[in-house]
This record gives sequence, structure tokens and C-alpha cells, in this order.
Amino acid sequence: MAFERTTRRLSMAASLLAGTAMTVAGPAFAQDAADAAQGEADRNVIIVTANKRAQDLQDVPASITALSTETLDQLQVSELQDVVKFLPSVTIQTAAPGFSQVYFRGVASGENANHSASLPTVGTYLDEMPITTIQGALDIHAYDLARVEALAGPQGTLYGASSMAGTIKLVTNQPDYGDNYGAMDVELNSVAHGDIGGTIEGFYNFALSDRAALRVVGWYRKDGGYIDNIAGSRTYPTSGITQDNSEFVEDDYNDVDTYGARVALGIELNDDWTVRPTVMGQVQTAHGSFAQERSTAVNGDLQTVQYNPEYSKDKWLQAALTIEGKIGNWDLVATGGHLWRRDRTDSDYSDYAYFYDALYGYGAYFYDNNYDLVSPNQYIEGGDKYRRYFGEIRVSSPQDAPVRFIGGLFAQRQKHEIEQNYIIDNIADINTVPGTESNIWLTRQDRVDRDYAAFGELSFDITNNLTLTGGARVYRYKNSLVGFFGYARNFSSRTGVSGCFTTDGTPLNQNPTGTLAPPIVDGTPCTNLDKVTSDTDAIYKLNATYTINPDALVYVTWSQGFRPGGINRRGDVDYGPDSLDNYEFGWKTRFGDVTFNGAIYQEDWNDIQLSFLGLNGLTEIRNAGIARIRGVESDLTYRANGLTLSLSGSYNDAKIRRDFCAIANEDFDCTTPANNDLLAPSGTRLPITAKFKGNAIARYEFPLGDWDAHVQGALAHVGKRRSDLRPFENDLKGTFGAYTTFDASIGVKKDNLRFELFATNLFDSRGEINSGEQCLETTCGDPDGISSTGGVFYDVVIKPRIVGIKAGFDF
Repeated sequence: MAFERTTRRLSMAASLLAGTAMTVAGPAFAQDAADAAQGEADRNVIIVTANKRAQDLQDVPASITALSTETLDQLQVSELQDVVKFLPSVTIQTAAPGFSQVYFRGVASGENANHSASLPTVGTYLDEMPITTIQGALDIHAYDLARVEALAGPQGTLYGASSMAGTIKLVTNQPDYGDNYGAMDVELNSVAHGDIGGTIEGFYNFALSDRAALRVVGWYRKDGGYIDNIAGSRTYPTSGITQDNSEFVEDDYNDVDTYGARVALGIELNDDWTVRPTVMGQVQTAHGSFAQERSTAVNGDLQTVQYNPEYSKDKWLQAALTIEGKIGNWDLVATGGHLWRRDRTDSDYSDYAYFYDALYGYGAYFYDNNYDLVSPNQYIEGGDKYRRYFGEIRVSSPQDAPVRFIGGLFAQRQKHEIEQNYIIDNIADINTVPGTESNIWLTRQDRVDRDYAAFGELSFDITNNLTLTGGARVYRYKNSLVGFFGYARNFSSRTGVSGCFTTDGTPLNQNPTGTLAPPIVDGTPCTNLDKVTSDTDAIYKLNATYTINPDALVYVTWSQGFRPGGINRRGDVDYGPDSLDNYEFGWKTRFGDVTFNGAIYQEDWNDIQLSFLGLNGLTEIRNAGIARIRGVESDLTYRANGLTLSLSGSYNDAKIRRDFCAIANEDFDCTTPANNDLLAPSGTRLPITAKFKGNAIARYEFPLGDWDAHVQGALAHVGKRRSDLRPFENDLKGTFGAYTTFDASIGVKKDNLRFELFATNLFDSRGEINSGEQCLETTCGDPDGISSTGGVFYDVVIKPRIVGIKAGFDF
């Protein structure tokens, strides 16, 4: 029966490595291997596609961690943050669902992920398509994924611009021509100090014929809230107006609803050609904020005081098409796709309004049209639209030949329509940004990032044991930013309308009698930014692999990665690309029931794109210096007689090697020019990433009557981290402390039924993963509290303890 075949396959997968170096093959890549896997040794075969072709993980001379469908389920993974927990070389920094930045091997300078800032250093792929956007990767619900592959180190030769430090691949299960089968899973959970949540998810595989199949997947997840918005009030000094948040007071107000679906069709046109169109989409709605407030107004534990609505809705749809075939004995893959993403956000900005008023008396300037004082309370309504087009065509020679080649052409274009409305209700028309209802500030810009490349890798077997590989990627990027940012003309003489271009090309503040040029971007009063930057260059890779025996190899690699330059929205200074050189020695070994893999590396990061707040609180990016990361990562797994033990970890010593200056120069002299500043001295540790991160997993499977039972425990540790590269800002926000979490589960399964009881973060740790402040940077006051002219600090912490029960069945 169908479910019996499915159960056999899942049972086989479940007995593979339950730790971080574990995956199973998707149907498209591993059907022959699965059918042939009769012996115990074959159950250790782990298929990945890191090199854009199916290979045993142990044969790939690169540092890769992979998590399979079964492993993701066993580790209670539902979103990107859960995945990163068990990837020792990866760190995540998040502000809310859908707004996360991922880092490999400590390559992080404290980017703020602003819409006009640098591209990420890590690329994220959904199957063949890059899905990285400026403000973070898609937060895809983890269900019916064949595996998650984490490729550490520069992946620029095969993966391109935003894979400077590494790549994360989310590989979905493909349609299976073999049979009709499906599954349904449900979960009910409760978060400590919070609300109830749950999940319902399922898939069905339709074998339409022996050459066509359709796979349909759907999910809905409710995450219970755990942050309380408690009662508070404040009086603005200059006006005496008192504000309270009574209408927004709510317990557990940061709940999240996520639902989505995927439909994939697979058609074998003949023995040589296959077509696979896929459509996938998701809607994620988050209420409230996800940070606890660090101030005297709250007790500091999962509480905050917010005075305006806080909300986000992230919607995306991806359509992709992959065609695989043969031309003679060469393989050809042509793939392309289109990603639509749209998010809406509401954010409280009243802290800035209050502290500016307290320090500068800004509230005295806010009147209505009758010249009556209005509350300077400020909030943000944001909306972003993304459109990404992608295409790649590549060919590869027969993989059993002594000389092998893979190469192709790549192109992508991403447009980001940015809209941020900073609103103070009822302000006078003369202070309102033209064309808006009550904006004190408007950002409305169109950003376009374009990337084109030709790439290739050539491998040559010098002997039966020694292989040399060389690769190159020639790339060109062209990025542009156009639109408006700033105040009304009557509110500021420097930014906003005053800086807009007149018909003769000069800004209005330099030509006060001039006529404003027509706006380029719809919804703007005029244009004060219109710039383009581009570059053409190449990056390279060299690798030597020595196969000691079929179960052991060693390799050395030099590889490069890059990140494109871009436009500062102030428009006066652009920033150039930064790059990473990786020198790595690694090993892959399998000794019977034990697998031991690892790598030792040094990475040199040059022309670092450092983001910081400049004049008027605007994000600026400068190429500010160089850094060196030296580290080691390893995983060890033992599996026998139903017992799986795995250990994995990484150590990264990541420091800047020269003084970081606000304005870089060849001598790294922060005293020149006169307006230069020392941002961080040489030897400062890079932020965000701990020196040590590791995890340990133990799983035991055993018979219990007619049922198959299991118990599992998973320990994860993250060391202390700097919150910011710059010492002043790091002292303000504070260092993130080390934390450890422990997860546990017990469960049984029989035939097509399964049940499990689990707990994540069992001891209710408050590990910090992000921090921010709303304050005036030079007068933020005590980071452990607030002052009348200081600010408020916010800490994003990991989820509290979650206890739940899961049930599922195959059919």
C-alpha cells in the first residue's frame, strides 16, 4: 500500500543522523539511491545539491550542514530562527517575523537592514531561486522540505552576489511519479507566560501517470503571544499634553498567524527531459512588537509600554520553472522565477517624539491650522513592495569523466518600492509633507538592484585520489535609488523638499527662486535623490581534494565572495563593494557508525560596508576597514542500535585589523579629513556572532509493545556577543549574554500514526538576539534605564518555553 512504502522511506530517514549533519534525498535526486538502499551502510548516504548537482554529502569538499524533513520535525523547527539554532556556523538577528538577518562565521558588522542599506552577506535560495531581499530572507514555514542546506564560506562562484559569507538552501520535496500518498499533522502548544498556539499542515502527492505528478502542500500556524503591553502614560514637556496607551494595553499581544501553500508539478517529457513548474505563497500577520522594554517603567521580563498600533503583514508569492535535460551526454538546467513580496508595518515612534521634545523642545513647533498645540506623538506606517526576476542556464559535463565542467549564465533584477510615513496627527498644513495627510517625514523611493554573471568550475582528476578544481565568476552589478526623503519645505531648510531638484538640476535650497522638477516616483512631492552605481569584476576559487579512501577525504580551498556597492540615500557619497577571501582546510570521514567532519579556516574581509546613523538620523554606509576571522567548525555523529548522538560546534575569532574610520583612507588615519571620526579601534571584535556556538543531540529509538518509541534531548549554547562594533554604541546597548537552551521530546508511532509530546526552551531562558533603542544617540543615558532626556532600550529575546503535543498520520 502507498502508506506502507511511505512509512518505510520515513523510517529509513528517521534512523539517519539525527544531528545537524543530516539529510535525506528528495525524490527527484535520490529515487535510484533509495530503491537500492538495502543495507545498513546505504542508510548513511546523505544527498545534497550544494554544487548544483546531486552528491553524497561526504563527497563534497566543502563545509555543509544539512537538516532533513525528519530532522526538522524532530527538532520542532517551524521557522528560520528555529533552523539557525542547530546550524553551528550561523547566527540570526531578528526584530520580528519576516525581518531577520542571517550571518555565517562571524561576518557581521552590525548592519541595521535599512531599506536603503547594504545587501545581506548571506544568500537564501528556495530550490533554484534566490529569495534574499534587502530587509531579510523570506520566513518560510518549514514543512515538506526535503532538507535545509547551510553552505559556510563564500559561495560566489556558483551562487553570486549575496552569498559572500555563505548560502542557505531550502529544498522542497518534489512531485513523486511513483504513487499517490499524503500526510496530515496537527499540533497544539502553550507558550510560558503567554497564549495558546497550534499548527495544522498537510500534503498530498498525486501520481498522475508514470511520467507526471502533482504535489500540493498547505499549512496554517498560530503562534501565541508572550509580550505584554502594559499601561503607561507620559507628559510632553513643552505642551503639557499627556498621552496614555489605555486603548493598546493587552496581554500576550505579539501573536502571529501564518498560512500558505505550495503546488508543484513534475512532468517527464521523455527519458531525457523534465519540466517542473512550482507556485508557492505565504501570508504572515504579526501583532504587537517582539522586544521587551528595558526601563524603569516595566519589570524587564516580557513587558513593554507602547503608545501606538504595532503590526506587520508580510505577503509573498513565488512562481518558478525548472527544465532539466540532456544535450548528448551533457546535462542542461534552465531555471527562472518571479517573486512578488509586499509587507505593511505599523510602528510606535513616540519615544523619539518624547525625547526630542524633552531635550530640544520640538513639541513647541507642532501646531494645527488654528495655531493650537497638538501632541507630538509620532508613529510610522510603512509599506514595501518587492519584485524579483531571476534566470539561470547552466550545463555540466558527465560526472564520471576525469575532467568535469559546470558553468552557465545568471541574471536577476530586484525592484524595491519603499514607503515610510512618519505621522503626527493634525499638524498644520505648512509642516505637512506635500501630498500626504499628516506626514512630518516621508520616505518614498524606488530601489533597483541588478546582477549579471557568467560562471564556471573545472575539475580535473590528477590521480584516482587527487582532484583539482578551479572556478571563476565574472559579474556586473548596476544599482539605483531614486525618489524623495525628508520634511516639508517650511519645516527644514536642508532636507526634504528643500533638497529637491529644480528644473536646472540644482537643489531648491541653493536655488530658492527655481521651479521644482516634476517628481520621478509616484506619490512624492518632488525628487531629491537620483543616483546609479555599477561595477564589473571577477572572483575566483581553487580547491584540491585528496580522497584517502572511500570513507575519508581532505581538502584545501581558497574562495572569494563579494557584495555589491550601492547608494546612500543622502546621495552625497556612494559605497563600493566589499569582499571576502576564504582559506580553508577541511575533512570528511565516516568510520562505521561514526561520522566526523570539520574545517579550519581564515577569512579576510576587505572594504567592509559599515552602516551607522549619520546626520539627521539617516543611515549611512561607508567602506570602513578590514577584518580577519579565524575559526574552526566540526560535527561528530554516532548512530547504532537505535541510539543517535551528535555534537557540533564552531569557534570564531573575528576582529577588525585596522582602525575603523567614518571616512576610510589608505593610511587608516581617523584624524583626516577634519570631519573624520574613529568608529572602532583595531582589535575590536566583530558583533552579533559569539566566539563559541554549539549543540548536542541525543535520540534513542526503541520498541514499545507494538509501537516504535523515541526519546530525544537537544542542547544548544550561544556565547556572549557584542551588540555593536562601535564601542560607544556597544556600551549603550550592552553586550548580549551567553545563553543555553534545552529541548526534549518523547513520542510513538505505529503504521501510519504518530504522536509526540515536546518542550522547547525547557528551562525558559531569556537569550538576547537583538537590541535597539529609541533615543538621541549622544544622550541615551543609562542603558539599564531611562532619563528625561535619554531614551528607551528594547531587547528581542528568544521565545519562552513552549510545551506542546503533536499528532499525525500518513495516507
